[in-house]
Amino acid sequence: MSEQLTFSALFDQDKTPEQMEAPQNIQGESKKQDEAPQPERAKVKYYNIDEELARRSHEMMSFRDYKKNSATDEYRASVDAAAELAAKKKKSVSSFYHDKIDHLLDVYARKLAEWTNAYNRNGASCPSVMICGPANFPTRKKEKQIAREESLWKEYNNIKGILDKIRQIGTGPVDLTDPNAREMLQDQLDRLQERLDRGKQLNAYYRKHKTFTGFPGMSDEDSKKLSAEFEDTRARCPWVSKPFPDYELTSLRGKIKRVQARIEDLNRLEAIQKAPEDTTRFDGGEIIRNAELNRLQIVFDDIPDEETRNALKAESFRWSPKNKAWQRQLTTNAERAARRALKLA
Repeated sequence: MSEQLTFSALFDQDKTPEQMEAPQNIQGESKKQDEAPQPERAKVKYYNIDEELARRSHEMMSFRDYKKNSATDEYRASVDAAAELAAKKKKSVSSFYHDKIDHLLDVYARKLAEWTNAYNRNGASCPSVMICGPANFPTRKKEKQIAREESLWKEYNNIKGILDKIRQIGTGPVDLTDPNAREMLQDQLDRLQERLDRGKQLNAYYRKHKTFTGFPGMSDEDSKKLSAEFEDTRARCPWVSKPFPDYELTSLRGKIKRVQARIEDLNRLEAIQKAPEDTTRFDGGEIIRNAELNRLQIVFDDIPDEETRNALKAESFRWSPKNKAWQRQLTTNAERAARRALKLA
């Protein structure tokens, strides 16, 4: 039902605070996308494509002549498209994520080159029956080639998944270790509060005037359109008694509370960073408050017994091979959970 209400277009109802874009112009003036500067393609390292392998692979399955450098050109076109995606993503996220985007782009370029060479190497290992004819055809070798090709395509799908990782950067909750975290959270809070205030103003204005004509900042054309669409919604959904329903206001208030809670977490994290004492020693190990990674870490002198490991898992701690520690997000709940798992007073 909320999708039918015209106000979702004005207030981005379906978006989370982390995914909100700048508020749209309530006078209906569309943004001029054509005038926006196009992001420059990110710099990327191209990896070597074995053209000899590519030519041999082509000749194993086609009578046509191989077009020189076609494998390299196709590879570079794919990497260029990924670079454009990375450049566009950099425009929309904090600079805190730029190094990660560059790293993922480089991984994509390297793995795609490795996959291209592996695919061509497999293609060159056995000819098509249309090329060599059916006499004495190496059937078992062809079966191995086909099986290898199937596994290669699975690898290719994993490589394409790197592009999805680039797209997803910055779409989740604000990383509290981001140097711009406070500014981003405050911006989210301001936008949500503005949407909430505007929704209440729309309800009050419509309750008094039964129209949106004359609503501050709204053109007559838009106000008439909103009035007509709201009346249509009421005809189909009689239980809707106001243009901005209570459940939408409640949803906004919930989002505001969640952002406020994140700001409080940020305040606590910054306090920990300033505190001189960031470790707690216990018999057999220590608890480390790693503010830089935003993780509460438990490091043992020796491998803990199975009972302790199970207790840590039950409290949502996970082993990090990279950091050589059991860890979870640095929160007050994590502090209590660590003491429970370690049976500390």
